[in-house]
Amino acid sequence: MNFTIRKAAVLGSGVMGAQIAAHLANADVPVTLFDLAWPEGDGNRIVKKAFDGLKKLQPAPAVKHDRLQYIDAANYDSHLEQLRDCDLIIEAIAERMDWKNALYARIAPFLPATAIIASNTSGLSISTLAEGLPEALRGNFCGIHFFNPPRYMPLVEIVPTPNSDAAMLDRLETWLTTRLGKRVIRALDTPNFVANRIGVFSLLTVMRHAAAHDLAPDTVDALTGPKIGRPKSATFRTSDVVGLDTLAHVVATMHGTLSDDPWHACFQLPVWLQRLIEEGALGQKSKRGVFRKQGRAIQVFDPAIGDYRDSRDDVADEVAATLGMRDPAARMQALRNSDHPQARFLWAVFRDLFHYCAVQLGEVADNARDLDLALRWGFGWAQGPFELWQAAGWRETAEAIAADIASGLSMSGAPLPAWVMDAGRGGVHTAEGSWSARRNAHAPRSTLPVYQRQLFPELLLGEAGARPETSGETLFENEGLRLWRLPEIDPGIGIVSIKTRMHTLGSSVLDGMQAALIKAEAELDGLVIWHDAPFAIGADLKEIAAALEAGRTAELAAYVERFQQTTMAIKYAQVPVVAAVQGLALGGGCEFAMHAARRVMALESQLGLVEVGVGLIPAGGGCKELALRCARWAAETGTASELLPRLTPAFLAVATGRVAKNAFEAIDLGYGERSDPIRLHPRELLFAALKQARALADIGHAPAQPVRSVPVLGRAGIAAMEMTLVNMQEGGMISAHDHRVSRAVAEALCGGEVEAGTLVDEHWLLAVERRVFLELLQTPETQARIRHMLDTGKPLRN
Repeated sequence: MNFTIRKAAVLGSGVMGAQIAAHLANADVPVTLFDLAWPEGDGNRIVKKAFDGLKKLQPAPAVKHDRLQYIDAANYDSHLEQLRDCDLIIEAIAERMDWKNALYARIAPFLPATAIIASNTSGLSISTLAEGLPEALRGNFCGIHFFNPPRYMPLVEIVPTPNSDAAMLDRLETWLTTRLGKRVIRALDTPNFVANRIGVFSLLTVMRHAAAHDLAPDTVDALTGPKIGRPKSATFRTSDVVGLDTLAHVVATMHGTLSDDPWHACFQLPVWLQRLIEEGALGQKSKRGVFRKQGRAIQVFDPAIGDYRDSRDDVADEVAATLGMRDPAARMQALRNSDHPQARFLWAVFRDLFHYCAVQLGEVADNARDLDLALRWGFGWAQGPFELWQAAGWRETAEAIAADIASGLSMSGAPLPAWVMDAGRGGVHTAEGSWSARRNAHAPRSTLPVYQRQLFPELLLGEAGARPETSGETLFENEGLRLWRLPEIDPGIGIVSIKTRMHTLGSSVLDGMQAALIKAEAELDGLVIWHDAPFAIGADLKEIAAALEAGRTAELAAYVERFQQTTMAIKYAQVPVVAAVQGLALGGGCEFAMHAARRVMALESQLGLVEVGVGLIPAGGGCKELALRCARWAAETGTASELLPRLTPAFLAVATGRVAKNAFEAIDLGYGERSDPIRLHPRELLFAALKQARALADIGHAPAQPVRSVPVLGRAGIAAMEMTLVNMQEGGMISAHDHRVSRAVAEALCGGEVEAGTLVDEHWLLAVERRVFLELLQTPETQARIRHMLDTGKPLRN
């Protein structure tokens, strides 16, 4: 049965409702955003104010401001008739059961019998909410819990009621996955569902043990962030971002609804945190919470002194060394055996988290996979709790937890479930599936057809599944890349996967790419360039620096020419080449993508020609391609005078090293074409790219022909662009070398020192790129920038 959502409605234009509407618009779904009617004048004033808020919010909810044109403003008094045209209605008003039920009663007469109706509640009972709807509509009702911010956080929890139609849930999960790019968990209808139940418990556990070990919030955040595989916001900064009042509401829900939970006494915030809330210090939204900014300094509230002080990183060297150990089992054992308060704190945090997850698994999730993925996707953890436990040694850790429970050291005296100690158990994630305490068996992954589009799904530690580096049939391989194919998917389309660190483009990659293209032209129908993010961060600076320091000028010239030959070989291949772009595609990586016949881009891809950051210009054909595209766009208007207005934004983007924030912006900047598909789910990228290459091949791919005649702006264009640079240098915004580098960009885009209107070919433009690139390489300032980037990872302004 075909299923599509032609139009959606979001009820409630608060922070979450407005952002959900924006993400629907990102996916080209028309949406009507409802709220209460303003009592006088424009009845849609509340929603329109929400629109204004969306434009200012950071990170931006909409990929481009023009996406907001897909959102219509409405109010409950005047526009409920519009619900009759909606296939999906998402309620996202305040977390009050009585308010939600009153709204359901009001909208019920206008709801189509076939529409999906969902509540974005973060923890209220979905079954109880369903009772507010007419019985005939309850089969199409469920929970649909987005995480904040909806555009960026991948997790959506679907929460069914006993009456939810199974086919409807499958259709909704499929649509959320492939259209909105979400990672879906089927949650149980228990308080706070999966991610918030475990994630908030983890926050409370950290706060409780921080007090017991006399650790200040800044030290706690230094210990519970990236050092243990969690986001930079760690614990207290995460609380500030979420909002201390919001966190307090979630904790209150847990305390009020989980009276039988063995950890019930722990469901409360520290007294000092409650006082901050009472004072209006609610976190990021009030510009003060656990942390605040004073001038350039970040200050933290220290409960020990009852006031703010400058934040610092007080992680002990001994504990930092332990957390740096590569073996997770040895690391966990070292934390258990240490007498240092910070190590004892971390062990206690892990112990009580593992203990809670084991005891509550059967209540909060269908299986351990769902629980772990919920924490990965909803809280940004690198590994879920059960993964961490399994990596640390399942039985040894379980025995240590049991010993602490027996000694009264754990937060609860509840015994570990019998399944934890089953003979032979090495963890919960196995080749057969992930353990389900509810089923008393291992649960396999979903068999919904939508997941067949994810050729290499995200795997948990211990799970069996295909991995790209060991899959398929290898056709060619060298040190830099592998050419392979998936015969069961499409034996005629090859896949090029770069193997270097961060997918840098050194000599081995260039040589390998040319060899792969020759083989593809002889034996295949098409080629896809794909690997996990990043797509490529550019040329191999170490290789360039080594040649510079050794004075091997001829080698550098040959390297640049080889790079250009490679990108031209991609562009003019006899078979279609599709670049599957995910994550960063910078410098030479952006140039590789620009020369492909098509790009299939993940929504949040970031493309940019950033060579100015190391005192260079794009010389792999990037400037040449922008010049060609701008000339083509100008020609489409029929006036030569349009060339400078087209080239100027391209010049400014390259001269400032601007990186597109998403795939739509990359197309606007000229790094892609309007015909390039954009996928919201990055795990579907390879599937889509293979299909795109096959489609191009099947319709009779006609290789592009070299451009022999293109008008350039020459000296006049360079002079026009240099006027901007002079003003910037006189204003102290750029240095003399910045000016020189940016002028070189202008020269490459304008075809060099020739008369305006001169007709040149691609090879001329490449020669200009190559010449100014090599000239810049010989300057002490550029060489210093390259060395500084290699040493620090940051650009040097000199």
